[in-house]
Amino acid sequence: MELLNVIPPTNGVLPPHHVVQASCLLKLYCALRGIAGIKLSEEEMRLLVQLITSRPPPSPAGVRFLSLGLCMLIACPSLISNSEEDKMMVQWIRWFLGEISSFESTGGGEANFGELLLLLAIHFHGNQTNQIIDLVCSTLGMKIAVRTSALGRIKTIFTQEIFAEHVVTAHAVQVPVTPNLNAGIAGYLPVHCAHQLLKSRAFTKHKVPIKDWIYRQVCNSSTPLHPVLPSLIQVYVSSIVLPPTKGDQKVITNEPITEQEILDVFRHSELMQHSSGCPEQPARDGASPNQAELAVSNTTAQLLMLYYILLFEDCRLTNMKSLIAANRCARHSVSLQHVQNRQIQPYSGQLLLQLPIKYLIQQAQKQQQLYAGLFAPLLKLLVTHYPHLCQVQDWMTEEGDMAYLDARLSATSLHCTVAKLGEHLADIQSQPWRAILLLEQLGMRPPSHLLPFTECIVGSMLTLLDHEVPRQALNLIQRIWVKLNSVIPLKLGVMTVNGLRLKPRDRLQPILPYTQNDIVVDPLIVLRCDQRVFRCPPILEVILQLLTSFLAASRAHLSKHIQANPLSEKPGQISGDGEREELKHALIAAQESATAQILLEICLTTQEDQHVAGLLSSLQEVRCLVCSHLHQCFIADPYLAKLVHFQGYPSELLFVTVAGIPSMHICLDFIPELLSQPQLEKQIFAVQLVSHLCLQFALPKSLSISRLAVSVLSSLLSFLSSGMQPSVYIPLMPAMVRICQAFPVLCDDIISFLIQLGQMALAHVTINGSDLPISVDELWLRDLDTDTIRKLSEHNRLFHEVHKAYREIVQACVYR
Repeated sequence: MELLNVIPPTNGVLPPHHVVQASCLLKLYCALRGIAGIKLSEEEMRLLVQLITSRPPPSPAGVRFLSLGLCMLIACPSLISNSEEDKMMVQWIRWFLGEISSFESTGGGEANFGELLLLLAIHFHGNQTNQIIDLVCSTLGMKIAVRTSALGRIKTIFTQEIFAEHVVTAHAVQVPVTPNLNAGIAGYLPVHCAHQLLKSRAFTKHKVPIKDWIYRQVCNSSTPLHPVLPSLIQVYVSSIVLPPTKGDQKVITNEPITEQEILDVFRHSELMQHSSGCPEQPARDGASPNQAELAVSNTTAQLLMLYYILLFEDCRLTNMKSLIAANRCARHSVSLQHVQNRQIQPYSGQLLLQLPIKYLIQQAQKQQQLYAGLFAPLLKLLVTHYPHLCQVQDWMTEEGDMAYLDARLSATSLHCTVAKLGEHLADIQSQPWRAILLLEQLGMRPPSHLLPFTECIVGSMLTLLDHEVPRQALNLIQRIWVKLNSVIPLKLGVMTVNGLRLKPRDRLQPILPYTQNDIVVDPLIVLRCDQRVFRCPPILEVILQLLTSFLAASRAHLSKHIQANPLSEKPGQISGDGEREELKHALIAAQESATAQILLEICLTTQEDQHVAGLLSSLQEVRCLVCSHLHQCFIADPYLAKLVHFQGYPSELLFVTVAGIPSMHICLDFIPELLSQPQLEKQIFAVQLVSHLCLQFALPKSLSISRLAVSVLSSLLSFLSSGMQPSVYIPLMPAMVRICQAFPVLCDDIISFLIQLGQMALAHVTINGSDLPISVDELWLRDLDTDTIRKLSEHNRLFHEVHKAYREIVQACVYR
């Protein structure tokens, strides 16, 4: 009876007051048929078809009725039992296709019927029956078992009579984008349709450009991020880079977003305005909610665009071999000019230098709940292709949110301009307190507010290396630099390297500034700076941070170079990818070992350091910074520790490295191999290293290696000529004392070795005793001063050093 009451009159127009009741009846009969399994009578089926194909007025309730009616026809295909009803359904669908615009204009937020219709057509074209059933059940609000075999007639209507695939693709790009698209907007949206068409390559097949539509939708996105947007960018990038698997491979219509369009997304960013030379806009308190929403929306679009750039680069490099193979095959059927246009060009490095990449990833990290589904893949791509922007040390040293509160409390305490800061920094030696006050104020500001002062801060670093500059000012400069590094790391790194570089002696010679690519190709450029940097701990800390970043960038650059230039079948080339990888690892090891050797070299005591009084000197602090840096390097790559020690370094630094680098215990693993090297210099260095490690790490493994070292030295006595013994054993006498101090159980073996060595030295001294300035007894019993030792011959000195080592062992191990 209820069904008869809502049946529309003969004109088929459903009265407005019956629309809601009719929707409820449709859901009721759908539940009775699909869930309860009740068989409907022919009269009920005829009336339901008549009700479904009625024409409601444009309203939100009318949109809901149309959606339910269409889904009920798909969920219950047995309702259409004859050709007359089939014709009614086709006419009804064509009617509301022409009325979609009027329903959208009056339907409000619920007017997503056009998107639902388009999405159903896309799924029918792709034979995605499971997605169709899920979509229907979601719209009806109930789980219904739909037989896929019964959807043949509905599919034919959608794919052949009404929605041909070229009609669907052409219509999809004409649908307006969703304004302010976010996860709070429910229902079926144009973004769902575009996503499905991109997955099925429909735009490529029918040569319909989709780039502009995707670009507009990305720009009209906000938080919380809609879950389909990351997937939309993924399939869009795949349609750009990857050629079609079948069909016409000559044309790919999906074009990449241009660099200018990318920069337009970032043009409202405060960081981009500063980098392009625009004046800084002062921050205003009490901004309107619309302005705040616009800022968040801009950040969302910028993050999506950054994800697009990184994903484009990753997809291009990963599939470079297939792209080259496709181009090679295409040369047989198309002109060379066409093939060249087909190549996928990467985005320029200058574009990436302008983008605030690190700042955006920090914003996504702080608000991960708003960017669910985007932060994790974005961070993965960033770590893969730009690891120098994801250094753990950088993230750990960034200032907390309390700095922002301090800046608001003290922002009006002192007016600071770029000109005033530059003036006070230039006069810092005579009046340091003025510059310190300004630097303290800047240190409490947010990083984005420090951008106008970047050139002034970096440009003053070289003048702050003098000894008269207060340490407090250097610490403040280093703190401000760290803050700036959190927002513009790429640009700041190049500026700092150029600002601290070693100036040529010929001042008339023009100096070409280093570029980002120059430093990435040769990271050792970072250490070609003013020598005063190596005795200025705060600035050296900056240099070490830059060195770590550029070494990581160099490794990524080499990996990308191999991916971007795969091997082709040409005679005379490297045999395979394995050999290229070996060459890459060898180059990386050479770079990193060279940096380690240079850093160790700056730890050596110079003549100027000898005149510095006090225990806590700049040299001591520099050694601590270098040892901390090398510790991180050795932990990241233990092979580097082996390479550095096989190369060797001054033995006077062993007490520094063993005591200052906690990871030096890994040297115990390769010392036996170092002892077996044929070069005597390496064997001497290995024994000296063992002696220091024994004192620092008195482990059972150290004991066994120490015993091996003593055995090697004893064996050398029978192979070395008498002329080589002093140069080999004199440097090792202090090492014997240290080994005995660490492991007294080895005293017997070492004393036996010393007695044998002393006897051989005594025999040589006795034979050649005519030239002795002192007697043999004096060599054995007395402590000789330095001048006397210098006058001794090598064997005389060896005899004296053996006696000295013996006496120190007795004093340290027997009488203690």
